[in-house]
Amino acid sequence: MNRAKSQRRFVLACLAPAVILVAIFIFYPTINVFKMSLFRMGAITNTSEFVGLSNFKTLMEDKNFLEAMQNTILIIVLVMICTIVLAILFAALLSRGKFKGKNFFRVIFYIPNILSIVVIGGIFGAIYDPSNGLLNTFLEAIHLDGLTHKWMGEPDIVIYSVIFALVWQAIGYYMVMYMSGMSAIPEDLYEAASLDGSSEIHTFFSVTLPLIWTNIRTTLTFYIISTINLSFLFVQIMTDGGPNGKTEVFLNYMYKQAYGNGAYGYGMAIGVVVFLFSFILAAIVNKITDREVYEM
Repeated sequence: MNRAKSQRRFVLACLAPAVILVAIFIFYPTINVFKMSLFRMGAITNTSEFVGLSNFKTLMEDKNFLEAMQNTILIIVLVMICTIVLAILFAALLSRGKFKGKNFFRVIFYIPNILSIVVIGGIFGAIYDPSNGLLNTFLEAIHLDGLTHKWMGEPDIVIYSVIFALVWQAIGYYMVMYMSGMSAIPEDLYEAASLDGSSEIHTFFSVTLPLIWTNIRTTLTFYIISTINLSFLFVQIMTDGGPNGKTEVFLNYMYKQAYGNGAYGYGMAIGVVVFLFSFILAAIVNKITDREVYEM
């Protein structure tokens, strides 16, 4: 009995530092955000006025916020679809493909993930430059002048320019995660599929994809959370929400309201919506992608 008690005390002593840190730096700030969203208050003043759910009511009537929500959803959907398809494709090629230089391509694909967001913003700023940018210069060189644009200045296409940068940055990270899952698949399964006359494409969909499905489901939550966070950084660096709010996203708009306009309580209300949106969307995606796990 004494031994069992001592073991429990040891476990609690080991867990206590982590629990305390999580409580201080995650639980308390989250609860505080919910609390502050019920007040009308400034970012640098001590004055506050309890307004209940008034901030949320104003939020639902705020056209700029609703546009930021639409932009965020569009970015999440397109970035998630493009990244997951390309990351799985490249992971399959570099895991199962038979060609020279595979290690070189692994490094090349992963480099964007280790670059600073500021550096990536600078790179794409140079690529998208309407006068001397790489993209327009290339299009002109192959006589497709009609496809040249002001990639960061035209309201109809600017958000897709940001999305492309987000996809480019994320592919390498998720590719490595999928490659680790593919490397754990026994070679016997591929040999059996080959003996049965299965093509490479059929083998991919019948063997590889089902066996890495758990990895894919796990990364879907990462896609949602990381895209919400990274979209703010990319937008802040590349466009600052412009032109005319066409690239405004959740966190970008929240930052401007809380610290730019001094409406701190209103900004915290946006933070609450972002928190609930992320949680609910992750739960929905997790439920939709639930399926029987195949074991190797």
